[in-house]
Amino acid sequence: MEDNKVVNSSRFKRVCVFCGSSSGKRNCYRDAALELGKELVSRRLDLVYGGGSVGLMGLVSQEVHRGGGHVLGIIPRTLMKKEITGETVGDVKPVADMHQRKAEMARHSDCFIALPGGYGTLEELLEVITWAQLGIHDKPVGLINVDGYYDYLLTFLDKAVDDGFIKPSQRNIIVSAPTARELVQKLEVGFQCFIVESIYQRSIGIQFLGPFLL
Repeated sequence: MEDNKVVNSSRFKRVCVFCGSSSGKRNCYRDAALELGKELVSRRLDLVYGGGSVGLMGLVSQEVHRGGGHVLGIIPRTLMKKEITGETVGDVKPVADMHQRKAEMARHSDCFIALPGGYGTLEELLEVITWAQLGIHDKPVGLINVDGYYDYLLTFLDKAVDDGFIKPSQRNIIVSAPTARELVQKLEVGFQCFIVESIYQRSIGIQFLGPFLL
């Protein structure tokens, strides 16, 4: 086998990653970004992200690019001076505003993964979850819960289900795992089950309300 290197296959081609333009205060966040980059490379997955060269965005994009993967960064022109410092990697597509950024990132991706981040990351994550809930897309959504970073968010979602603001089936839109490898595997398996069940339900004339399309 060439170079004795094992390459994992994937049902996806391009993954959209939401993450911070900061690296955070703990090394585990940087490590998670690099691990995700390596995981995407091992599965021959291309990266779509917010276009910045700083923080976790810079780390994951550089890791994918270093491993030979294609990188597409989509960034509003007004943020280019703030989020791009030094040399960027891959292709950078400037857009007019944040709305166009999110729409373009979604259009070019087969699934979504969130690393730790702040308001922007959370807003992007919740918007694609809402789009799935409304049936605008049927793409898997997951987050890497690095050392419990998203524990309070997941608890909030469970509370919203308990109090009747989110349906139990809608809670399944988002998948979480502590590591990149575990999350991608969950997304792969969940997507495969969704496709099989969706085909079956449509064959008998029933609209399937699965974890990725509600």
